[in-house]
Amino acid sequence: MHPFLYCQIAEQPTLHPRADWFQLRAKHLPAGQLYALTRQALLEATGQKIIVNTRLDVALAARAAGVHLPAGSPAPRRLRPATPPGFLIGVSCHTVDELRQAEDEGADYAFFSPVFQPFSKPDYHPGLGLDRLHEACRAVRIPVFALGGITRENASHCQEAGAAGVAGISLFSPA
Repeated sequence: MHPFLYCQIAEQPTLHPRADWFQLRAKHLPAGQLYALTRQALLEATGQKIIVNTRLDVALAARAAGVHLPAGSPAPRRLRPATPPGFLIGVSCHTVDELRQAEDEGADYAFFSPVFQPFSKPDYHPGLGLDRLHEACRAVRIPVFALGGITRENASHCQEAGAAGVAGISLFSPA
């Protein structure tokens, strides 16, 4: 059994010591600035895998551990020839069918969201719930991270539902 992982999502490389992975999600930045932030995160990392959101070019140039793609991106298998061995490609998914597609297309892992109502988007979606998360985790062999409304209190419920880990922004914010 693999260890339960915590993935911090943030726009600035302020890595939380509890995070195993760190996803740099600064969509508004031009490539050069995102590259600089990624390099900073890599220098500050104390064992965390650094993942770049959306920008494969920046992730490769900075030598990050991987890239996280939004739903509707090119299939991971199409990107794989350009990546080094061990490079992670993750995909955001919102349905079991999207998870199956991500797995079929060669994703290494997926985020499944929103499990609970997201704190950052209170009007977005009430959340899919733990039963849907359980169904999602059982539907694929790739690791599934729960995302959306994750707290220290409900993270263990996500693990019980079969998630390989949890990802979030608020989860790593000061209480």
